[in-house]
Amino acid sequence: MIQIKSKREIDKMREAGRHVGEILVHLAALVKPGVTTAELDRAARNEIRARGLTSSFLGYAPGAAPPFPAVLCASVNEEIVHGIPGSRRLAEGDLAKLDFGAICDGFHADAALSLAVGPVDDESRRLLAATRDALEAGIRELVPGKRLGDVGAAVQEAVESRGFSVVRDFVGHGIGRAMHEPPQLPNFGRPGRGQRLREGMVFAIEPMVNAGTWQVEVLTDGWTAVTADRRRSAHFEHTVAITDHGPEILTRVPGTH
Repeated sequence: MIQIKSKREIDKMREAGRHVGEILVHLAALVKPGVTTAELDRAARNEIRARGLTSSFLGYAPGAAPPFPAVLCASVNEEIVHGIPGSRRLAEGDLAKLDFGAICDGFHADAALSLAVGPVDDESRRLLAATRDALEAGIRELVPGKRLGDVGAAVQEAVESRGFSVVRDFVGHGIGRAMHEPPQLPNFGRPGRGQRLREGMVFAIEPMVNAGTWQVEVLTDGWTAVTADRRRSAHFEHTVAITDHGPEILTRVPGTH
């Protein structure tokens, strides 16, 4: 059942979103050549502890997947999402994707960003811009009276018009007291189709965009998803509340994307 949030519940999610947004900004400042993804995870753990939060990701175990062992998903280059932090050192020219979620006062917030590690090639720059713009295009459709298909179609058009492809295997989702709530929010679709949007719905909208094919593979760790052709991928995400005055981005820190 779709959970419609009260103004009081959205207030709580706004606070969760503030923490998640601020922590991602902090982690982004640490991204540079030579830093390991495990170091980024440790920094995220320190922030969770200092702020009195709980991780949304640590120990998460849907279906047959093993429990996720970190508080941060750190994916690099051809890794699309769900990368497990470890000994990998970022190198100049990499694309780093940081996906982070936390619980505050019983409510989740979830956000992700993609970062160039030093100078990157032209395709990577265009991929980053297209994915960021696709997120914004989808957010603009998150208003009462629109439909899920309107959101997906806006994201898909922003991506495919630039020659890239939208991942189909992973989608956005409702969010609140659970990290994943119905309905699913695909990053593709047809205008005018699907569930009608209402004030009080809250979504984690998260375009994942590949330079080549949209098809993916999951590695033997049971989590890390990579592009089937091993070309690069980008990922941006915000937690967004649908309000009577338009979409409110709960995880955006003022002055940032």
